[in-house]
Amino acid sequence: MPAPTRRGALVFVFITVALDMIALGIVAPVLPKLIANFLGGDLARAAEYTGLFATVWAIGQFFCAPLLGMLSDRVGRRPVILLSNAVTVVDYAIMALAPSLWWLFAGRVLSGVATASISTAYAYIADVTAPAQRAAAYGMLASAFGLGFIIGPAIGGLAGSVDPRLPFWIAAAFSLLNTCYGLFVLRESLAPELRSRAIAWKRANPLGALALLRRHPELSGLSWVTFIALVAHEAMPNLWVLYCIAQFRWNERTIGLALALVGVVSSLNAALLVGPVVKRLGERRTLLAGLATFAIGCALFASTQVWIAIGGIVVLCLAIYNAPLQSLMSQRVAPGEQGELQGAIGSLRGVAMSVSPAIFALTFAQFTGPWQGLNLRGAPFYLAALMLIAALAVAFKVTNRADDVVLPLPQAAPPTVLEG
Repeated sequence: MPAPTRRGALVFVFITVALDMIALGIVAPVLPKLIANFLGGDLARAAEYTGLFATVWAIGQFFCAPLLGMLSDRVGRRPVILLSNAVTVVDYAIMALAPSLWWLFAGRVLSGVATASISTAYAYIADVTAPAQRAAAYGMLASAFGLGFIIGPAIGGLAGSVDPRLPFWIAAAFSLLNTCYGLFVLRESLAPELRSRAIAWKRANPLGALALLRRHPELSGLSWVTFIALVAHEAMPNLWVLYCIAQFRWNERTIGLALALVGVVSSLNAALLVGPVVKRLGERRTLLAGLATFAIGCALFASTQVWIAIGGIVVLCLAIYNAPLQSLMSQRVAPGEQGELQGAIGSLRGVAMSVSPAIFALTFAQFTGPWQGLNLRGAPFYLAALMLIAALAVAFKVTNRADDVVLPLPQAAPPTVLEG
């Protein structure tokens, strides 16, 4: 029988991911300004470099998530998470001390590498939760992401008004606190007998990691759902600020309040609604409903009417699709493959984050430039809605009613039971 959920283990994962996301959020408001300072205040070039930094961060995820995931299957989750947290401390210190733009660039590359361990956190949850409880646990993890991005930017904005480098030191302090917390509190979740798989270097790379999805045909369709949904989701972070300024003439304060609304509603949804909704509807129906809800939210947000758009923001934040999707995928591989699975998903995330800026930025540029007479500045979000409808169609085809009933794991040996 699978191990029951251990609250202490889930609390640790929640805290460590929240601290990680707070540190990441702290630097978000000030990184573009620091880049501009290195470029003599040239905002146009700063925007180009900011996009480049985002791309290399995503590339770091793409290449390192499979390696860290497979490494966690071999040596356990604990050392991978602790090493990643320690590297993050060094990363933020490098950016705080950066004497040139290229030192800042190097720090951003290191950040992408270290943050790739988020996949290991998802594998950790799969180790310590029974399949029936997994979607709710993934929902709690999502609320940690939301909480981090509420608190982090607020701290970063205040600290950045004092000194643009101060937020990086604060982020380093949060990461150091996270490392110390894990060093003394974190217990290993993967039993020694499940760590016998040797690291296959031909699979410890993005293309090799994706072979796991081919080895499990039942994962292939769900991986397409994941990829399409990830690409559609990236329309929001890539265009949020520019779109709100162009469409609604919002200032920084209004944009900040809207982002706070996103964080609060998303966190409450993930923490309070995912478990009960999945329990009532089942994972398949929750996934299908969540994708439909997300598509509707994107279409509403694209409206020229501000109140409809705000309603769309709330609808977007109420969409529940990632937690049941992650849970359905985790149930289709053995305990000793959870890290490799999450590494493959991390690679998909890296690809999505790399290609989506071009897709949505070019669409936005066309409808705010040559085609502005059509009054369709929200076209990128209509495009995202269409992508989500496509993901919904794929999900409907590759799942069935049996997926609303949690199945046993493919391997009989249970994961390690954590106390506390």
